[in-house]
Amino acid sequence: MARVNMSACTRLLAVTALLAAQGVHAQSEIQGGANTAGTPVPKAVSVTQSQLDGSDRDSANFLHSNMSYAQTRYYPASQINNKNVKNLRPVFTFQTEVLESMETAPVVVDGVMYITTSYNHVYALDAVSGKEYWHYKHKMGPVTTYCCGPNNRGVAIMGDRVFMGTLDARLVALDAKTGKLLWSTEIADPELGYSETMAPVAVDGKILIGTNGGEYGIRGFVKAFDAADGKLLWTFHTIPETGHEGVWAVNDATGRNMLRDIEAEKAQLAKHGGDFYKTLGGGVWMAPAVDRESNTVIFVVGNPSPDLYGAERPGDNLYTDSIVAVDLETGAYKWHYQYVAHDVWDLDAASPVILTEALDKAGKMRKVAVHGGKTGHVYVHDRATGELIRFSEAMVPQENMWVLPTREGARMLPGANGGVEWSPMAINPTTRLVYAANLHQPMTYHVEEAKYPGGKLWLGGAFKVIPGEKQWGRLAAVNMDTGKMVWKFDTEQPLIGGVLATAGNLVFNGEGNGYFRAFDAQNGKMLWEYQAGAGVNAPAVSYMVGGKQYVAVAAGGNTQIDFKRGNSVIVFALP
Repeated sequence: MARVNMSACTRLLAVTALLAAQGVHAQSEIQGGANTAGTPVPKAVSVTQSQLDGSDRDSANFLHSNMSYAQTRYYPASQINNKNVKNLRPVFTFQTEVLESMETAPVVVDGVMYITTSYNHVYALDAVSGKEYWHYKHKMGPVTTYCCGPNNRGVAIMGDRVFMGTLDARLVALDAKTGKLLWSTEIADPELGYSETMAPVAVDGKILIGTNGGEYGIRGFVKAFDAADGKLLWTFHTIPETGHEGVWAVNDATGRNMLRDIEAEKAQLAKHGGDFYKTLGGGVWMAPAVDRESNTVIFVVGNPSPDLYGAERPGDNLYTDSIVAVDLETGAYKWHYQYVAHDVWDLDAASPVILTEALDKAGKMRKVAVHGGKTGHVYVHDRATGELIRFSEAMVPQENMWVLPTREGARMLPGANGGVEWSPMAINPTTRLVYAANLHQPMTYHVEEAKYPGGKLWLGGAFKVIPGEKQWGRLAAVNMDTGKMVWKFDTEQPLIGGVLATAGNLVFNGEGNGYFRAFDAQNGKMLWEYQAGAGVNAPAVSYMVGGKQYVAVAAGGNTQIDFKRGNSVIVFALP
């Protein structure tokens, strides 16, 4: 992940750490040791594996943070459509007690909605009226070290339990009916820079979760825990102990020379050895996709550490900036494809993988894995092998790729936030389009020598926006079969938060200025908008209760790009 510049990030981290500490003390005093307040959900809550597997066809519920294991974010009902969306109206607004950035994707089960907030609160609500049932507050540990805001992107649900990762790098299981804490386990040591903001994934009795921390010299991973008791089942390290130097790639995934001094890197490796794998970064920011047919977990990996000073980490730095596939049962490696080797621009692979089908170069339909990069390209891979079938035309301007950072600052576009940041994309299998929220933030890249500081911020330089240059966003629709951009809608501010597509030929997307908008999925025409009063920087969801379709989205702003904060989840329906 990226920040605007190093000094701003340092100040931000200091402030959020102070607020987090104050929140822990206040919470302890108010609650007297209790984690949950409120009343139980007035019905049994239970989600079967069969329901989780069939979630892509389930219009009643929204059972995963990204709709399904395939993470298409394509909601299969059309009661709200491109003909009547102009009549969409708010049904209720639920306000949390945490006034801070909201990036949660609500999960909805049989009319019960589960939302999270910054600092790891969980609410269970009536999804029709907004009535609060229970409210869980995580008791934060003494140390939290995190980048880009105290966010949480949602829960996973399986059986009668909901699961959440926390800023102090724990995984907690709650009773879905009462909010009672059932178990809590440490994922990693927060003193070393580990934290959790991603929504976990629940599958076959396992809870899958990655880690943040690429800015702090962590060793990234995806882990599987037993849903029954929180015991660790397997770990896949995104930084291999040996072989992380890779193949000394000259070009990026698009075939462009990355201007590496490979001979100098090889000399550094020979001089210093290869044990820097322990601090090489490689966080996994967003929920992995699960190919149920082949029992494969597919995810993308973020930047190496330190972000800009590559002399500390010679080689390709596998598996940073890569899409990776592992076995669901064991965590064993299957394949990977690296987009940017030896990244010194903080161009993480962060936006979650989508599993779908697309035409290959010979015109044959193949099962594919799709990723939207900070580079501004949509990449389409063969799902079984990782082979890159195509990359899209650039959705945002590119300039001076891949100019190396300098002390004075070197200009390169896209900036360190994207392209496509962590924002989930969506697809529509009928239009054959993938919809991506993009940022345009012109930046200069500054490098400085930096030794590992022991779990503290470790950038090796700074990213700086360029005063006077306009920043903006672009909602782009790209044809999966050709890589061509079919339509675009440009916004006044950079886009971050994510997209929802529906069978009603609609695309929903929010903006930092508070607008939540609906577009025609085929041509990008804006059909409806609503001013939410705070940044809409979270992905929307949709569901049905009693035969009526609803659309829900969080409006809480964003820390990373400093959009107006709020504390609301707003739910809409037709009159």
